[in-house]
Amino acid sequence: MEIWIDVLLLLGTGCTVNKNIMFRTPTDYVFDQLPDSSSTTFEIQPNDNLQFRLFANGGFKMIDLVSSEAGDARAVQRMTFTYPVEYDGQVKLPIIGRTQIGGLTLRQAELMLEEKYVEFYKEPFVQLAVMNRRVVVFNGGGGTAKVVPMENNNATLLEVLGLAGGMDDRGNAHKVKVFRKTQTGGRLVFEFDLSDIDGLKYADMVMQGDDVVYVQPNPEIARELLQDIAPVIGLLTSVILVLGVVNSLK
Repeated sequence: MEIWIDVLLLLGTGCTVNKNIMFRTPTDYVFDQLPDSSSTTFEIQPNDNLQFRLFANGGFKMIDLVSSEAGDARAVQRMTFTYPVEYDGQVKLPIIGRTQIGGLTLRQAELMLEEKYVEFYKEPFVQLAVMNRRVVVFNGGGGTAKVVPMENNNATLLEVLGLAGGMDDRGNAHKVKVFRKTQTGGRLVFEFDLSDIDGLKYADMVMQGDDVVYVQPNPEIARELLQDIAPVIGLLTSVILVLGVVNSLK
């Protein structure tokens, strides 16, 4: 009897069925709601690295350099600088110093900076780009994930899923979660059903830096349970064999 108790305890404590499924939510969990438009524009955030270029005369010098010799084109690269956006959304830029830029779109930020630099330059032309954005994608394989660099500032949910290799065969398209950082340091939690054409409006959602996309895996109870009980079955077989040998010797 004690042997069977030990076997049951071993089965209970060693069970790994669906332990690789993360971020479970109770049935009554209230998910956050997207804004009216799912294609919210990409915004500048703290810890972004901003590529910054500034030219006068509406950018004439930049065009002049690029259209001339290759050596002059390299000069444009030398006139490109990268500045970090600080924790409070400010960035320290030449001449104008610290400027609040967090929460603005790239276009809004460029227009705002051109207005500030007009005091020092004639027809200032500003170019901005974010260089270090990435999204973490769990594509439904259980424990597998991929970090996707956002080369396109307006990359969508569908695009980053594609860059991550698409959904795994085990992925559940009915339960696709997106975790997004807030200005206060928390996370918004969205859940989408991408299993039919109605989910296309969610697939066009623009990703922000440090978003986490989690495709919930479908449970594989039979296979994982078989993997768990296989050692126990082997142990039981060995015990029965030993008991049979002992009884035959009595």
